[in-house]
Amino acid sequence: MNISVVVPVYKGADTLGALVQRVGEVLPKVAERFELILVNDGSPDNSWEVIQRLSQEHEWVRGVRLLRNYGQHNATLCGIRAARYEVTVTLDDDLQNPPEEIPVLLAKLNEGYDVVYGAPQQVRQNLWRALASHVIRLVLRNVMGNQVAWQVSPFRAFRTSTRDAFAHYASPSVFVDVLLTWGAARFAAVPVRQDVRAAGTSTYTFRKLLSLAMNMLTGFSTLPLRAASTVGFFFTLFGLGVLAYVIGRFLILGYSIPGFPFLASVIAIFSGATLFALGIMGEYLARIYIHSMGQPPYVIREE
Repeated sequence: MNISVVVPVYKGADTLGALVQRVGEVLPKVAERFELILVNDGSPDNSWEVIQRLSQEHEWVRGVRLLRNYGQHNATLCGIRAARYEVTVTLDDDLQNPPEEIPVLLAKLNEGYDVVYGAPQQVRQNLWRALASHVIRLVLRNVMGNQVAWQVSPFRAFRTSTRDAFAHYASPSVFVDVLLTWGAARFAAVPVRQDVRAAGTSTYTFRKLLSLAMNMLTGFSTLPLRAASTVGFFFTLFGLGVLAYVIGRFLILGYSIPGFPFLASVIAIFSGATLFALGIMGEYLARIYIHSMGQPPYVIREE
């Protein structure tokens, strides 16, 4: 087995040395050939200088420097596309994902799965981050359509050939786990150890996590448009109910509030019908949008 390990780097100057050392101790035991791709995501510290030094000291270490900070998933996608071997492993640069757990993921991958996630046995998060992470997993569950979405993490192993499905993806909005569903069908998760962050603090705030959830929901799913259609449909029913009530009250009691009930019911009906029509048109626009991403109708796994 030949393995490419991809690590997006942001403010990782203090941990990269230990990361390379530990990866270098693990990979020779599980791979014939291997490489470590460090993608510097516009880090404001001296991460790039550290990457340059490490790549000179170790021939199996490669460095990629991005023009600016694009985000963790964008940097990870860059590394995935640069991978040269048939299995790709991704992990963070803060040593919360222990490299010693890589064999656990590979063992599960060898059972015939396309993608295997390392699910932390114990997640250390405050209340707000835990809430935002739960929202993201709810959204991801809808997008992926797979129960493994509840155990998604940056620590993952997958067959590099799955990237063929999103080889032409060019949108600036990137979510690696959704892209993997385009070229993979068999997902699994295994429990792994999660260590305390070796240095620094996480840059993912509650606000950023919610923004990520919204970008993922609107960028890879038509659920908001379907929600608009549903809301419009129920408002239409509500308007018809109000109109029936107004007419029925008039026929039975012989009076009603002059003008206002009928006007209100008509406004409700037409407002609901408008939302419903916009939702339907949005469905078609969403399909055109998704098609413009280059998502293929199928992927050839092997020839």
